[in-house]
Amino acid sequence: MKAIIADDEKHLAEDLRYRLACLWPELQIEAVVYDGVAAEQALLEIKPDLAFLDIRMPGKSGLDAALSAALSNCRVVFVTAFEDHAVQAFELAAVDYLLKPVSDERLVKCVDRLKQHNIIDVPDDLLIRIQQMLLTPTRQKPLNWLRAQVGQIVRMVAVDDVCYFQSADKYTAVLTRETELLLRTPLKEIISQLDPEKFWQVHRGTVVNVSQIISAHHDLLGRVSLTLRNRSEKISVSRSYTHLFRQM
Repeated sequence: MKAIIADDEKHLAEDLRYRLACLWPELQIEAVVYDGVAAEQALLEIKPDLAFLDIRMPGKSGLDAALSAALSNCRVVFVTAFEDHAVQAFELAAVDYLLKPVSDERLVKCVDRLKQHNIIDVPDDLLIRIQQMLLTPTRQKPLNWLRAQVGQIVRMVAVDDVCYFQSADKYTAVLTRETELLLRTPLKEIISQLDPEKFWQVHRGTVVNVSQIISAHHDLLGRVSLTLRNRSEKISVSRSYTHLFRQM
């Protein structure tokens, strides 16, 4: 069987290629692309049996590309970090999806189902309805839980227990009172899912739980650092965000 992978986060696309090769050596990954336009072109030219498509990509979405896939009877597995709207709709249609960060256990189940051809393709009219839903501005529910993989274990962390988030390249460090975990999701994606009343961005790479802030220290040069309730380290505030800590 032939397959393609499309994800604008290159490290996630390559990680998925590697893990599929380990779980399913017979599967031929014909192309790995990083935007929706390239995904649509690969679907039309390669005519793969399977396509692993991210939903939100530059140029065109994975949903747009999936409409092209329907023309060639290609089975689609959606890969997404956005579970609050599209995923429920995909579940109703019995189409498989992988929710980022993809656990090893979830990927094994997906491969087993694909090998058994136990997937129902998405009807075109459902794809169009979901596409319209994604394009319609909605107020997304704030994120309440995080899933962080530690070895073969997926840890569940309540967002309210997070002291702060710290960007780590294309990953995000999650720091709680007891531990530090790493998510395979960029900070910019997490920010869009947080309650802005509870979490403040204080630096390009740092988002702090407001309830954790005890005090803001201003030095003679105008720099600001935060003292948190359950962490010993000081958190630097960039000049772009010092206005959040001016006396009213």
